[in-house]
Amino acid sequence: MFNIALFGCGRIGKVHAVNIDAHSQTQIKAVIDPYHEGAAKLADEFDAEVMTTEEAMADPDIHAVVICSATDTHADLIEQAARAGKAIFCEKPIDLSLERVRGCLNVVNEHNAKLLVGFNRRYDPQFRTMKDLFESGAIGKAETLVITSRDPSPPPVEYVKVSGGIFRDMSIHDLDMARFIMGEEPVSVSAHGSCLVDPAIGEAGDIDSAVVVMHFESGAMATIINSRRSGYGYDQRIELHGSKGMLKAGNVREHQVEHWGDESCAAAKPQYFFLERYKDAYIAEWQHFVEVLEGKAEPQCTGVDGELALSLAEFALESLERHETVKVN
Repeated sequence: MFNIALFGCGRIGKVHAVNIDAHSQTQIKAVIDPYHEGAAKLADEFDAEVMTTEEAMADPDIHAVVICSATDTHADLIEQAARAGKAIFCEKPIDLSLERVRGCLNVVNEHNAKLLVGFNRRYDPQFRTMKDLFESGAIGKAETLVITSRDPSPPPVEYVKVSGGIFRDMSIHDLDMARFIMGEEPVSVSAHGSCLVDPAIGEAGDIDSAVVVMHFESGAMATIINSRRSGYGYDQRIELHGSKGMLKAGNVREHQVEHWGDESCAAAKPQYFFLERYKDAYIAEWQHFVEVLEGKAEPQCTGVDGELALSLAEFALESLERHETVKVN
């Protein structure tokens, strides 16, 4: 049984708490959050202790930390955990600053720590199947990849102001997915964006609608389409076209029943939010981390992957600001 210290009791922390508790080989031993009432409630629910960061890092019975706290705490907690000899699971991003991320990863490497970065979409069963079929040669050489990712509604502007912007906060998942699916690195990035959904987002200095095009050394291209609003649910689709065919992963709908009638045909809308859409991905992600703890696997999404995704987000922002394609170096 592996004992876990959970940092952060917010929405995503609660998702991981359920999966940690449900797994036969893991349990929550400590809960750490500056919101003491929330920490106490979660600790009581899962029969854990409320600890300080220092207590959790010093506890030899804690084997791993799960970092779901505010973004500006991630790098510090990763470094502390690495020095304490803990395995580390951290929600994206490691930090909003590339310089800070690289410094943090130096500490991880110095202490030979195991670090898994939580790009959960890599573990989605549909996207995994697409990746496996592509690697099996089912569609030949990749030519074009289209990733569509639209939120059902825009976040509060207060969140936007601290999020790092759409590329670092939202598009970063898709930038990582493009690297993951294609299996190669982009050589250039071209980004375009507008504020079409919520004027307050534009006033906060961000955009809410974006298109990013990446070219790869092989000649293949990837297009990412993002919007902070769909109006019909959580829109998550991938299409990969190759020399011998195409692979498509569509939305997961609220149910699979379709109504066919004389006048029209109707199907259910996509599931509304990421917690429902990626429920299986979060479970699979945790299973993989347990395999890392057991020594049966190496992290499939490393700190380097986190760094590269953030780097691509920075190139996208640079392209948007300069109104031109930028080379990835």
